[in-house]
Amino acid sequence: MEPNFLLLSILKDSKYNLNLFNEEEINWLVENIKEKEVKGIRKPFINCIKRNKDIQLKPEEIVRQLYTYRLLNSYKYPLKRIKFENPVHFGREVKKADIVIFDKDRPTIEYIIIELKKPKLLDGKKQLKSYCNATGAPIGVWTNGGQISFYNRKDPNYFEDISDIPTVDQTLEDIIKERFTLKDLFTKDKIATEGKTLKQIILEMEDEVLANAGVDVFEEVFKLIFTKLYDEIKSRRDRDVIDFFIQNALNDGEFLNYEKAKEIVNEIDDSNFRVMEFRNTGQTDIELKNKIQKLFNEAKTKWAGVFADDRGV
Repeated sequence: MEPNFLLLSILKDSKYNLNLFNEEEINWLVENIKEKEVKGIRKPFINCIKRNKDIQLKPEEIVRQLYTYRLLNSYKYPLKRIKFENPVHFGREVKKADIVIFDKDRPTIEYIIIELKKPKLLDGKKQLKSYCNATGAPIGVWTNGGQISFYNRKDPNYFEDISDIPTVDQTLEDIIKERFTLKDLFTKDKIATEGKTLKQIILEMEDEVLANAGVDVFEEVFKLIFTKLYDEIKSRRDRDVIDFFIQNALNDGEFLNYEKAKEIVNEIDDSNFRVMEFRNTGQTDIELKNKIQKLFNEAKTKWAGVFADDRGV
């Protein structure tokens, strides 16, 4: 069986897939597949990127190997800081976190925990929260190979969505406080880069923030979308620049997909772009609320009649 078809056959009927991974990453995995006989049947194996022994390729293991390859080659974490099946203690009970990256200066302290075993987002997030709370790890990642989420553990009851994990040379603060323009909004589009639909993003927000707030969820979400749209409209001149570069980079009749557009936009110098306001940049909860409220009030003035004057965000 051809290796690519072999991967798809292993993943068939599972909740895991390969959509998040690029051609180079998948080719690496395919090139390292070997077959071994298990009880008279030929099975696919790979020499584990971390454990240095042959491991049978099952859906979860495919995603683990591919994501670890990315941690090593894109984020540049050294292999010595990475551990598989790291024990996490809950009193007398011990569970195992799929992938753990340890702190650079404190090699026994968990820094990033990555959950793969629960391939459904809400189940995976619940498991990830428990691991981060038990270890104190400030960063958590959930992925099933088709979708991915990055979180900063602010306290045991609240995990804040972040755009990515730090590279080996960055800090968590670098991610939270990074300058964020319309260019970044384009290249880090959650729907494209995290493999989620708008519905899934809204449902996750409802589960995390609005479920027990005693408010009309639809109205609150609509107010946030209304405010975010206004923030993007304020950067319309930057949008014109992006559109200009995309149009001039395309050949006649060339098909434009997201990856091609992202490649073009990444080359744009956005040093003179407006910084987006609808974003948490590490301020306190009250400061963040006041910032979003101010933006919402501006939007209500600009687009009068959508909301009553006394309604806050």
